[in-house]
Amino acid sequence: MIQRIQTLYLLLASAVSAGLIFVFHLWITGNDVVIYAKDNLLYLALFLASAALSLVTIFKYKNRKSQFMLGRLNIILNFILLGFFVYQSLNLSGETNVSEKGIGMLLPIISIVFLALANKAIKKDEDLVKSVDRLR
Repeated sequence: MIQRIQTLYLLLASAVSAGLIFVFHLWITGNDVVIYAKDNLLYLALFLASAALSLVTIFKYKNRKSQFMLGRLNIILNFILLGFFVYQSLNLSGETNVSEKGIGMLLPIISIVFLALANKAIKKDEDLVKSVDRLR
């Protein structure tokens, strides 16, 4: 389980989704108020759901098809989160006084990259097992 590369990718995706949201801010308002993901319940819930789904995916190592499907579901969840950020940033630029958008808005992209790499490694393992089964 730990020796597989997709486990490391999933751990990194979980660390990005659960840990870095408390380090990097999403945006700074015009009043110099720093907004983190923990300040908005929807963003916090989506980040933590993504992290939990990554951890659940790690422990489904015996069922690679299920692991692959959960990885895809997590990628979709991160795209939804990214869509919320894009919508928020497009609305914030003209309607409210936001002075700076933070690097925290890019965390779903980093998580998507790690999840895509994990799914690629899971697919590679599944293909390897299928090729060995054909030889029997």
